[in-house]
Amino acid sequence: MNNKKIKLRIDEGSVVDAQAPMIISASRATDIPVFYSRWFFNRLSKGYVRWRNPYNGKVSYVSFANTKFIIFWSKNPAPLLPFLPILKQKGIGCYIQYTLNDYESEGLEPNVPPIIERIETFKRLVDGLGPGSVVWRFDPLILTDDISADKLLHKICKIANHLHGYTEKLVFSFADISTYRKVGRNLTDAGVNYQEWTEEAMMDFARSLSSLNLGIELTTCAEKVDLSQFGTGHNRCIDPELIFRIKPELKSAFSNLKNDKGQRALCGCITAKDIGAYNTCPHGCVYCYANASPYSVRQNFIRHKQAPDNDSII
Repeated sequence: MNNKKIKLRIDEGSVVDAQAPMIISASRATDIPVFYSRWFFNRLSKGYVRWRNPYNGKVSYVSFANTKFIIFWSKNPAPLLPFLPILKQKGIGCYIQYTLNDYESEGLEPNVPPIIERIETFKRLVDGLGPGSVVWRFDPLILTDDISADKLLHKICKIANHLHGYTEKLVFSFADISTYRKVGRNLTDAGVNYQEWTEEAMMDFARSLSSLNLGIELTTCAEKVDLSQFGTGHNRCIDPELIFRIKPELKSAFSNLKNDKGQRALCGCITAKDIGAYNTCPHGCVYCYANASPYSVRQNFIRHKQAPDNDSII
């Protein structure tokens, strides 16, 4: 897709090279809508952000000059609501990947609001943005001593009943704890005895989920297992079809749409520029892959609060 290089004048006055992507991801690495909405829209007005590559530490600049669409990722996007008219004024489209899990009684997501409050936020966002603009995720599905597959199905069914008429799709994934060592470490430190999903257990779960007849599309996120026989497909979280549905006029503006090589091999997303930073999400979810430790998150959030108008999150 188009991701032009441009010259950019930054806050201090110097001119630098910058990426100018059409699609922004905000963000797989942290929850920008709940913790950094004011920062994000301030930077949108300034025209750019500074971003540090988490793998090599290299700093680069991302300009919003050509931005036409933003995908937000959040577990509590309520703070986004008052800012949405700004996007409309700028002619920028968006949709929200809304992770609406129910691990309330188990304490796996200690700093998210009560589930009923988050469901009401989901409905308000749909009312404001329109059908299809808020995508429900129950992600990840975790098996523990306290959470069985049947209990997960009950949780999903309960949320689905509340969201009837407000969601068209459910995106889910199975917790792959062995792939992310820090996730297993954080769960163990929190005293959570977890179990890995087997392929057989995944198939059984998909079969049971399909039998619930929720009346919505079922898809998985970056899962190798083929669940198509149970009516479950592979999702594209950054999805050109959904982008063009929301903003049909963008179809002619995009060319050479390609899958994002920077994501996992099984990811179906097209290329977008993510502007988030790891170790900056204070939700405190014990299974989080984006935070190395609670201490590093606290320190980074303090740094952000001390300089909320900085050109980067940290």
